[in-house]
Amino acid sequence: MSNNNKSLEKMYSDHEKEKKRMYNSRVIQIEHGQFTPLVFSTTGGMAKECSCFLKKLSEKLSHKTNQKYSDTVNFVRRRIRIELLKTCLIAIRGHRGRFYQRPINVEELDLNLISDQH
Repeated sequence: MSNNNKSLEKMYSDHEKEKKRMYNSRVIQIEHGQFTPLVFSTTGGMAKECSCFLKKLSEKLSHKTNQKYSDTVNFVRRRIRIELLKTCLIAIRGHRGRFYQRPINVEELDLNLISDQH
């Protein structure tokens, strides 16, 4: 099935429905949780539910790290886009780097990229 003739919104919606059909019942019945499909395009676009999830995640990170919400949401979106780019490059040329990277400690994270000093 091709996405060539579909609008982005329709393509995102179809992929969200497909992921929900595949995983939602298992998550609810076995893991007793909620399932939010994270659907991205290779250019960094995202589906409606994914956008809502990232906003909520940014809000919680902003509160936890005492950073401005705008800095936090920009950081999260930037990291997602970088990871999408890495995934595309790995799919095209294969993996050539380290296999393990140290996870980022949220408490040590400073999202203010511009100094407030004048």
